[in-house]
Amino acid sequence: MSLNVVTLLYLIASVCFIQALKGLSHPTTSIRGNLFGMVGMAIAVFTTAALIVKLAAGSPLGLGWVIVGLIAGGVYGAWRARTVEMTKMPELVAFFHSMIGLAAVFIAVAAVVEPWAFGITAKDSAIPPGNRLELALGAAIGAITFSGSVIAFGKLSGKIGGKPLLLPARHWLNLAGLLVILWYGREFIMAKDVASGMTPLIVMTVVSLLFGIHMVMAI
Repeated sequence: MSLNVVTLLYLIASVCFIQALKGLSHPTTSIRGNLFGMVGMAIAVFTTAALIVKLAAGSPLGLGWVIVGLIAGGVYGAWRARTVEMTKMPELVAFFHSMIGLAAVFIAVAAVVEPWAFGITAKDSAIPPGNRLELALGAAIGAITFSGSVIAFGKLSGKIGGKPLLLPARHWLNLAGLLVILWYGREFIMAKDVASGMTPLIVMTVVSLLFGIHMVMAI
């Protein structure tokens, strides 16, 4: 499977996910939204499995770990889908979103540490700036999604008070946080090697976590 085909399949999966979110926004289209989501996830899973087999040169070890993760996540998801109360569905969705964000952060960090394992570059070669930009966006957006969704889960489940936390000059705090994220993201993109780029990536990710918390606590 060529990388062009992989990119095309991932693009189709992304379109399906967008249509899923659109469908799930209203009860009358929720069934269609679920179908789009299932189709998109099936495409993404099978494409990733084929890509892993190709990158591993036929070795089943990497795919084995993926199958273990799929079984664990599938069993838990099926159990939660059968047992969750409809009134608790929003907090369940918030929990799932937080896990997606955390996975994005882990993938970005792993790709920075060992880019050759993801087919980004040859071993001991510098990561191209375009790929660094993608990894920075993945880490920042994933961190904001994770921390914000955790707070949303806490508010919806009653574990965190529903009263908005309105700090003084909160808009300026948000602006400062965004500027720090952009600055350290730039530092990561411009870094010459993994060692010098890791600190900016960590700082950017931590600030993104705090940014997500502050944004949702104010709601």
